[in-house]
Amino acid sequence: MKIREAQIEDISAMHRIRMAVKENVLTNPLAVQESDYELYLSPPNKGWVCEVADQIVGFSIVDTEEREVWALFVNPLFEGRGIGARLHDVMVTWYFSQDKTELILGTEPGTRAEGFYLHKGWVAIGQKSNGEIIFKMQRKDLHLLS
Repeated sequence: MKIREAQIEDISAMHRIRMAVKENVLTNPLAVQESDYELYLSPPNKGWVCEVADQIVGFSIVDTEEREVWALFVNPLFEGRGIGARLHDVMVTWYFSQDKTELILGTEPGTRAEGFYLHKGWVAIGQKSNGEIIFKMQRKDLHLLS
């Protein structure tokens, strides 16, 4: 398993993973297009991919201007192997190394993702109009990563 910084050339593979997930499925498949990834892979934003046998099997992206996790997804065939945890930890550690005070994300309630983020030290702070739970992590909580 290899984690590396995401490149523009990785977008097609990343988008295939996004469209294949079983939870947090896009209600409108046209809501996120391959062209949307370019903004989030351009500085000051940053993304990472996980490769297994030279195949991209997961990715994470942080929007530094909005202070929000834009994406963290793993190919369903590779779930349960610690890929999401590794991508998460690399992303969050990098983000807080940039001297940011807090980070937010949204995910559907009642999903494995909700439990994952709670386990990783995120705190639920509200709900979006679309029903997603809003989570927050502060720099001081970085020590909670496991």
